[in-house]
Amino acid sequence: MRIFITGASGFLGRHLQAKLAALGHDVRTVSSRHADLTRDDSLSALNHPLYDQIFHLAAWTQAGDFCLKHGGEQWVINNRINTNVLDWWRRDQPQAKLVALGTSVSYATEENLVEDAYMLGEPSDKFYAYAMSKRMLYAGLKSLAKQYELRYLYLVPSTLYGPGYHTDGRQLHFIYDLIRKILRGAHFGEPVILWGDGYQQRELVYIDDFIDMLLRLTATCDNDIYNVGAGVGYTIREFAAAICTEVGFDVHAIQYDVSAYVGAKSKVLSVEKLQAQLGALPATPLQVGIQRTVDWMRAEAAYFLLAPSND
Repeated sequence: MRIFITGASGFLGRHLQAKLAALGHDVRTVSSRHADLTRDDSLSALNHPLYDQIFHLAAWTQAGDFCLKHGGEQWVINNRINTNVLDWWRRDQPQAKLVALGTSVSYATEENLVEDAYMLGEPSDKFYAYAMSKRMLYAGLKSLAKQYELRYLYLVPSTLYGPGYHTDGRQLHFIYDLIRKILRGAHFGEPVILWGDGYQQRELVYIDDFIDMLLRLTATCDNDIYNVGAGVGYTIREFAAAICTEVGFDVHAIQYDVSAYVGAKSKVLSVEKLQAQLGALPATPLQVGIQRTVDWMRAEAAYFLLAPSND
């Protein structure tokens, strides 16, 4: 198949591109280094060939407090990107199935993370503009598909992790920041201080597992929305213990700052719809995924041991 990927230089984009190429597909990509997707004509030079699938992964965002600090810019930039990609799809690539990513922060509450609630209520103020731009992406997909008889798939992922994360100076997702702090504690004797009481619960999906589910859903589902998660969450203390096992750091030496902001107490996506479609979900054991991620971060120690903290 001929496949096109936006956001190809991102964590998921690089892994997906490698997987599709290994499967023998003809993969073309675009990233912010080569095209400004906020420009109306940014994709005009890519009208040929005609693609069978388009994976729209591009988004202007980062972890940490980025969304809180750049909400207005995110609203403008991400809506421009999404509008231009969807308009190009409608106008020049209507034969292609477009697979786009949403975000779990679009959900209004932490208790009702089921697909039917994705467009209900107001998201957290911390992520508001980014979350709403992702909802508008979903609205655009549904509207264009209905009017022009197009095919799409909209996926809402949990936090992805594994080797090959960004090393470009951006803020780190929580699992990489946990590993970085514990690595620094082991290497330099620094105190390891984690936000909150450690009992807040989060969900991780190993990058290879996510791509496996993404490709299976793409092959079998049209014009629908799916959460893509592991269906199980762990506390920050459990993540920290798994990391300490790999790093060789005393888990009892970790300190918890209960005065720090930690966001939702629990965040685990409902995966009943996903399981009904795919059956048993791929599940790399947490300790295996942590081990591979720690090994990679050790190999990239020149970056990760010096990277700025999210604190």
